[in-house]
Amino acid sequence: MLTLRHWPDAAIGMAMTHQLQNRLLQALPPADLALLTPHLVPVSFERGAVAISVDEPFSHAYFPESGLASIISKTQDQRNLEVGIFGRKGMGSTALVLGADRTPHETEIQVAGTWLRIEAERLREAMRQSPVLTSLLMRYVQVFLLILSQTALSNGSYTVEERLARWLLLAHDRLDGDELPLTHEFLSPMLGVQRATVTLATHTLEGEGMIWAKRGRIIVRDRTKLETAAGETYGIAEREYERLIGPFRSTT
Repeated sequence: MLTLRHWPDAAIGMAMTHQLQNRLLQALPPADLALLTPHLVPVSFERGAVAISVDEPFSHAYFPESGLASIISKTQDQRNLEVGIFGRKGMGSTALVLGADRTPHETEIQVAGTWLRIEAERLREAMRQSPVLTSLLMRYVQVFLLILSQTALSNGSYTVEERLARWLLLAHDRLDGDELPLTHEFLSPMLGVQRATVTLATHTLEGEGMIWAKRGRIIVRDRTKLETAAGETYGIAEREYERLIGPFRSTT
């Protein structure tokens, strides 16, 4: 479900300047950000909502302020697999930034949150006017491609426990606090395995003191151990984000 929230027109610029949580928007100089702020509209997405549908022309681009979304690759026989993830450090859709008018992937909300949306053509026009904005979004595309490649490496070469550790790190990076509102049913399609397999992997990580699993949520207890467990599937894209865009783990 999507819910629109409205600010008075005269207050939008000031509200955006002082309350922005999206890292990409925070990274823009004021003059370039000003090309976007009059056209940004806050919308609330509930868990399970589809923000971007398969092969539908882009109507909007989105800059999350909170929550979490997955990029889902869907097949005709209903086998779905997450290939990417983004939150307030990113945007949707990178395909729009690259000049495409639609995508074969679905963007599904995994953790409810508030996003800022802008009409697709407004973003394209702002990119035409601002080389700085275009450069920033292209650098984010580079980071997102690394996330995709790390996902492929993880799915093809690592154990379920290692893949789960990586996914929990990705969620931890993009949500506030150590408590992640994730269930085994939710994690199953994200990892492309059965629920029972997720349960066993969760017990393994919990037994090694990395996490604490409770009903409907997972609490990160030792992030360093999770990073060790995830191995080389985690860290490359995050370091590239730091290099190309700015601080990745900042909570401000």
